[in-house]
Amino acid sequence: MTDAIQLTLGPLLFHWAPDRIRDFYARIADEAPVDRVYLGEVVCGKRAPLVDAALADAAERLGRAGRTVVWSTLGLPALKRDRRAIAALAAEQEMLVEINDVSGLQGRIGPFVAGPLLNIYNEGAARALMARGCVRLCANVELSLEAVSAIADACPGLEIELFAFGRLPLALSGRCYHARHHGLHKDACQFICDRDPDGLALKTLDGRDFLAVNGVQTLSHGVQLADAGPAALRAAGVTALRLSPHTLDMVAVAAAFRDRADGRIDGAELAARVGAAGPPGELVGGYLRGEAGLRPLGATP
Repeated sequence: MTDAIQLTLGPLLFHWAPDRIRDFYARIADEAPVDRVYLGEVVCGKRAPLVDAALADAAERLGRAGRTVVWSTLGLPALKRDRRAIAALAAEQEMLVEINDVSGLQGRIGPFVAGPLLNIYNEGAARALMARGCVRLCANVELSLEAVSAIADACPGLEIELFAFGRLPLALSGRCYHARHHGLHKDACQFICDRDPDGLALKTLDGRDFLAVNGVQTLSHGVQLADAGPAALRAAGVTALRLSPHTLDMVAVAAAFRDRADGRIDGAELAARVGAAGPPGELVGGYLRGEAGLRPLGATP
């Protein structure tokens, strides 16, 4: 047995072309030091038919490379078709799935991962999910490492995954921000979100970087970087770090996190290496320290 912290690749939040998806996951399969990859459309059910085949190809390629593949459900079903898709995936008792909407718990008997879109904020909610078969929780992105530790301490046996890299998924809405920005209706959006493969950056009225939008999803403008060392992560009960796919060199990002999780580099070098890869926003880490989430790494409280 080893106590090495796992690296996982979360589900793709953005709308990428099928060829880009296939190329991305082929490189992940061949080069990235990740143990588990989550696949599935979790943001907008309208996108799913456009990328299903590419994601299926990615799953096959990743499986051949020895990566564990977990399928993730949609986070905000808007149509009967969306609810049927969630129900069908949740009914797959022979494989582990990630649930991102509570409707996926109906009829679920087998083990599952509770995704960060479920918004589990305390140990009572986590224990309730364990009673339903939850074996791993990807902690809500707004939780501090101290709060994550409290959940882990109260839920022995529950694997804890930490959202360690990427624009933070903050909210989902019935409105499509991308469509409205381009003067389009949600039902005739023309899948305009594909123009912003890392999300559409927003500024405040006085010109400061604020948020990013991704179709119906609101994201942070800053890019989360969990720079805690392996001892601190283990003490908090963290067993895996989740990296969210973006257009920068994710192999380089994964390699940097692997070195940090194994104790070969410190937090400053992790930040330097990830920063050199070209993230779409400033590196932030306030939430994990119990501070404002947009606080840059190294900023004075």
